[in-house]
Amino acid sequence: MSAKFFLTGATVVAVILLGNRGGIAELKTVSVVELAHESHGDQSHGEGMNHHHEPMEIPEGQPIPTVDLVVHPDSVKGWNLEVKVSNFRFAPEHASGDARPGEGHAHLYVNGEKITRIYGNWYYLGSLSPGQNQLRVGLSTNDHKDLVHQGQPIEDVEMIQVEASAN
Repeated sequence: MSAKFFLTGATVVAVILLGNRGGIAELKTVSVVELAHESHGDQSHGEGMNHHHEPMEIPEGQPIPTVDLVVHPDSVKGWNLEVKVSNFRFAPEHASGDARPGEGHAHLYVNGEKITRIYGNWYYLGSLSPGQNQLRVGLSTNDHKDLVHQGQPIEDVEMIQVEASAN
């Protein structure tokens, strides 16, 4: 993978050559934050990239975290996602650090594709494709391991039906 950096004001953007399909180069534009996160090993963690993390079983005697995803239509456009957790604390100050019991972040997936990390109880999702959409939020440790209990991911899934726009 090769990357080229372009400076535009205070923003750093990278264009990454992902591959060549039938003579056509496939490019992805990412921010420097995404690029730094993607480069810390063989697993890609950039938004829009599918990947799986190593699981971390909740240790015996440790309170079992829970997550409940509640989807609220925004009054103007999009969706407000409420991420209710118990026995878990969002810890952005420890992101990519050592795993600590009961803290970390969540990953948001739309239709199986990772969209972002979530570091708090609310997230605004601007739009969804017309039709049936699966929203999934799973809890992760600071060091990006998926939290599991008895081998099952600690996550919640909601299905959202979006009507095609009349435009």
